[in-house]
Amino acid sequence: MEDIHVKQKHRYASLVAGLCLAGMSGVATATPIISELFYDAASTDAGFVFVELFGTPGDSLDGLTLEGINGTGGSIYISVGLSGFIPPDGIFVIGDGSGGVTSVPNADFIAGVDFQNGPDSVVLRDGSDILDAVGYGAFGAGDIFAGEGFPAADAPGGSSLARVNPLLDSNDNSVDFSLLEVPTPGVMPAASEVPLPAAAWLFVSGLLPLLIPRRRRR
Repeated sequence: MEDIHVKQKHRYASLVAGLCLAGMSGVATATPIISELFYDAASTDAGFVFVELFGTPGDSLDGLTLEGINGTGGSIYISVGLSGFIPPDGIFVIGDGSGGVTSVPNADFIAGVDFQNGPDSVVLRDGSDILDAVGYGAFGAGDIFAGEGFPAADAPGGSSLARVNPLLDSNDNSVDFSLLEVPTPGVMPAASEVPLPAAAWLFVSGLLPLLIPRRRRR
């Protein structure tokens, strides 16, 4: 298994890469957004499912709603009102559970979020406004897709869907999300390699030693 510190280096490097790209292109991502979604555990799902949000530290989540949209018929089968604030690291984890108990590490909020396997969608709302939406799986004729653009892949058991770069949002789930073999709740969202000019890569590599986070308290 790859060392967790190596994984964190890769992910933080990609985050800085996104910052460079966002600065060069003028593209900005409104937050909070869904950065990771884990809905199909290797065994039982209950207590292990989670949704990870990425946002501006200190921003309030009061009044926001997380919804599960059934791909068959489009009904809302989960609706959870959120509360609290985005932590200093920018990552807010909603872990499935009840009575304040969950098996999700680093959970900041516990609620019944046992989302179904695809084809389904998860939507983050602020009243009637949709802040972000992720549809996943193979949608057939007559199915209801409530995500953005085209669906992300249906993650196999034990894997999650992770946003490729939390700072760049193309509004296309098939582009913005990739499969993550080992879910990482509470760790900087996974990111694939982002092509950058040589000068930007030098900037990123120089920051790497400063970007490895301390382990969060559970």
